Amino acid sequence: MSAKRKRSVNSSPRDEAPEITKEWVAGAELRRGAKLVRRGRPPTPNPKQLLSLRLPPEVIAGWKATGPGWQTRMAEALKKATPKTRRLNGRGHR
Repeated sequence: MSAKRKRSVNSSPRDEAPEITKEWVAGAELRRGAKLVRRGRPPTPNPKQLLSLRLPPEVIAGWKATGPGWQTRMAEALKKATPKTRRLNGRGHR
């Protein structure tokens, strides 16, 4: 069996995946000292929460008509209109 194996027409040395070594894996991480530096946007200290809310179509249409950024403006308006919490006889909410 000393015959050479035929290469397929579509294969070439560049088609093969590179060998994964410890050096290659270590080079894929960005570290400062012992701390791994995460890429991308950092986590926010106060993330927004997803809420499903049913609103009349005319309310949504009115906000959308104000142009891009309407959801942010709506959130700001709701924030300003947020009722103040109050204590009921020191027992909190009912």
